Amino acid sequence: MTLLTPAELEARLAQVQLLALDVDGVLTDGGLYYTETGEELKKFNVKDGLGIQRAMGCGVQVAIFSAGSSSATLHRAKRLGIQHVYLRVPDKLAALKQLCETLALSLDRVAYIGDDLVDIPAMQAVGVPITVADGMPENQAVAVYITHTAGGQGAVREICDLIAKQHSSLDAHARSSYQSL
Repeated sequence: MTLLTPAELEARLAQVQLLALDVDGVLTDGGLYYTETGEELKKFNVKDGLGIQRAMGCGVQVAIFSAGSSSATLHRAKRLGIQHVYLRVPDKLAALKQLCETLALSLDRVAYIGDDLVDIPAMQAVGVPITVADGMPENQAVAVYITHTAGGQGAVREICDLIAKQHSSLDAHARSSYQSL
C-alpha cells in the first residue's frame, strides 16, 4: 500500500469507530520479562494509556487482539476500561470480523495497529492499517501510516491523538453547525 498524505490520513481517521491493537511490539516494546518463578511481565507506556482513554472519550471503541495470553494484558485493559480483549487468538482477522459483526461496524471504519506478520491479514482488511516505526518491513509495506515512534514508546498515543483530534474537530463542526440553526 501507499502511505497517505496528512490530509488523506485525517479524512480516514475521522471515520474510524474502532481502534484495534496488537499487544507485543505495539502496546509494549516487544520485550518479555520473566521473574525467577517464570511469571511473565510486560512494560506498558502510560502515555499510550492516556491516548487510549482520549480516543474512547471521543466515542471510538478500542479492542486488543493478541496471540499471547498474558494476565498483564488483561490487567492493563481493565485499568484502561477496554471492554474488547481477545487473547490466545490464532486468527486475528477472524476475531476482528466477529467483533465488527457484533458491533455492526464495517471493516473500513477500523484502524488496526500491528507490527508483525500475524497482523498483516487484519491490516489488509481494514480502512486504516497502521504499523509502528519498528514494525516489520512486511507490515510497513501494507500500512497507510507508519508511526514516528516505536512500539511501547508512545506509538499508540501518536495514533490516538490523531484520532481524537479528528473526532474533536467533527464534534466542534457539528456543534457550530447546530448553534447556527
